[in-house]
Amino acid sequence: MSLRLGDVVPDFSAQTTEGPIHFHRWLGDSWGVLFSHPKNFTPVCTTELGYMARLKPEFDKRNVKILGLSVDPVADHARWAEDIRETQGQAPNYPLIGDADLAVSKLYGMLDADTEGTSQGRTAATNQTVRTVFVVGPDKKLKLMIAYPMTTGRNFHEVLRVIDSLQLTAAHKVATPVNWKPGEDVIIVPAISDEDAKKAFPEGWRAPKPYLRIVPQPGVAVNG
Repeated sequence: MSLRLGDVVPDFSAQTTEGPIHFHRWLGDSWGVLFSHPKNFTPVCTTELGYMARLKPEFDKRNVKILGLSVDPVADHARWAEDIRETQGQAPNYPLIGDADLAVSKLYGMLDADTEGTSQGRTAATNQTVRTVFVVGPDKKLKLMIAYPMTTGRNFHEVLRVIDSLQLTAAHKVATPVNWKPGEDVIIVPAISDEDAKKAFPEGWRAPKPYLRIVPQPGVAVNG
């Protein structure tokens, strides 16, 4: 299937390193990050899984659950986890799906639906499209999707930055500008009229152009 932003993501049941899960039920009222890997014991993914484990407290602060996926059986994940701990200083502390039957990879459009067989005999190269980050909201809708090549490690600080933006803009009638970081100015969304914006932002705004209305981030104290 082809997933688009705003779609309700497919539900599924899967075996993980922390037992069986039903994705939507497991997510509950939390946000979620599902990030996938084409094969166990691959170098770039080894660094990613370890770094995500060290960064997990930051996701916890934001009410975001982490779920990994690798196209190999769960039984192999334990051996890989030890390698990750040894080389990266932290083993995965979040569930990792064993997608040996390729079911989730196909369900989420990372492999063709007519892909035959199982993970056995497949290589990282044949699974290279299984390197995607999906951010899912509590409403089970897709908020972000980024696909990476095998040679480029993912920047999970950027994923956190986007989640900060998503959570802020879900709560307030604003958008975040280029390279925005938490605490910086934001933009009033065009769908809000000036009349309604005066009610939502009584302190006013800067407007270099009528369609570009800049205000401090809601909830951040303004000095002066």
